[in-house]
Formats: sequence, structure tokens, C-alpha cells
Amino acid sequence: MHTSIPTSELLTLAHQAVTVASDIARSHRSTLSVSVSFKGDRNLVTSADLASERAIIELITQRFPDHRILAEESAQTATPESYGEGYTWVIDPIDGTTNYAHGHFQVGISVACVLNGESVAAAVAAPFLNEVFTATKGGGAYLNGTPIHCTPTTAVSDAVVTTGFPYRRENVHNICARIERVVRVCRDLRRLGAASLDLCWVACGRLDAYFEEGIQPWDAAAGVLIAREAGAVIDHFNYDCDLQKMTLRFPGDLFADNIVACVPGIRSELMGLLNEADGVAQ
Repeated sequence: MHTSIPTSELLTLAHQAVTVASDIARSHRSTLSVSVSFKGDRNLVTSADLASERAIIELITQRFPDHRILAEESAQTATPESYGEGYTWVIDPIDGTTNYAHGHFQVGISVACVLNGESVAAAVAAPFLNEVFTATKGGGAYLNGTPIHCTPTTAVSDAVVTTGFPYRRENVHNICARIERVVRVCRDLRRLGAASLDLCWVACGRLDAYFEEGIQPWDAAAGVLIAREAGAVIDHFNYDCDLQKMTLRFPGDLFADNIVACVPGIRSELMGLLNEADGVAQ
């Protein structure tokens, strides 16, 4: 049995963690001390990712040594299902690493506290935009302490939509077909390069919808809560390729396959476009 912890206390720690990590990210880039390596054909990791993650984990484990940690750069030893038991801290030390390494500003640092698979406190910092998005379950969503809400948009034709691309491109035909169906209808399409910010920008009304395949729990766990608390809905478009099945065994808000976040007024229309038959469903 876990002891219940006030979400305000969890949020304070999440906010502290992203603030410390933001200082690290800015410092590494300003001093030109960022070293880059690869963990896949296109998937970068930088020295700042590793330093940021170490600092976040140290803060959390000092306060809650018995809580689980699910972090992007650390070796994961527990089964996916086990992260649905008790408290888990889900960490992306630098989301948008390619942006970070190339000097772009669309970079997020994401920390969520998940209880029994459900995000209950979250913070996402944009260190080069001087913004911090926060939310607690049932407590609303905020940007730098000011309440935020998603837009009242009711048609995809009025919507600004964002998406992203997976590191593995074998499913590029279906990816491009989905984008074509959406871009033919929507007002415009964006590509920010950081899933955590995509979700937060839906939350604060800069975007009306976000969809993407190939992301992981640490990309979405914080942003999902922030978007939901701002009035957005979370959904998942149909599989059309086995490569999309990356988080099937993760519970609740840690399941991120084929994620969609959008304002309620366009959910049905957007999901219809995303699920329109093009590939072979798996």
C-alpha cells in the first residue's frame, strides 16, 4: 500500500526538477560544451541530456527514495506493467534533442508523477522560451502560474495542427498519407520537434491538435496531463504498422502509441481523417 501524497507536493518537486534541468540545458549550450552521440540512425543523445537526467533523478530520489523512476536515458530494469503500481516519476531530460543540438528553441524538459498508471502532477519547461507548464489531476493547467485552456475550435478547417516523425521511417508511406489527408483540410500544419511542447501548446491554445506515432512514455506523460487539464482530449489513431506498437504493455497514461491530443470540437472529424483506410491495419 502506498501512502497518499498531496499532488501539490508532487508538483512542487516536479517544478523544481525541471527548473534545475533547465539551468543545466542552458549552461551546456551557452558554454558550447554540448557533446553529441547517437543511440540510433537519427536518435541523438547529448551530454546535457545525461547531466539533466542525473540531476532530476537525484532530486526525486532524495525526497522519495522508494518511488519508481522511468527515464529516457537510464537503463530500465522493471517490466512495463510494473510502472502501473504505486508512484512512478517519468522523465524526459531534454525533449527535442535534435532541436537542442542544432540551436533551436523548441526544447522541452518533462517530468510527470504517475500514480497507478495515471499522471497526477506534471511540469514541462521550455528553457529557451522561459516558460513552465504545470498541472495536477483535477487542479487545472497553468503556464508560468496563469491558467490555460485549449481553444473552442469546432472544425479541422479552422485548426492549426502539429505532428512529428519517428526515428524509424519504414512506415513513411502511411505517415505521409495521414499528413496529406490532414493538411488538405486543416488551416495549417506545424512540426515543432518536441512532443512535450506539442501537447502543452495544444493546452494553451497555440495549436488545436497534435498527432504522432513512435513516441515513448517519457515524451507524453507530463504533456498529456497538462493538455487534459486544459480541456483537451487524448486519443489514439489506429495501427497500420507493427512498428507503431511501442508502448502496448505500459498502463494508462504511459501508453503513447499513435497519440492524438486535440480540442473536443474537432475530435470526431480529426480521428476520421487519421483513421481513413490507407494501409493495412495490424
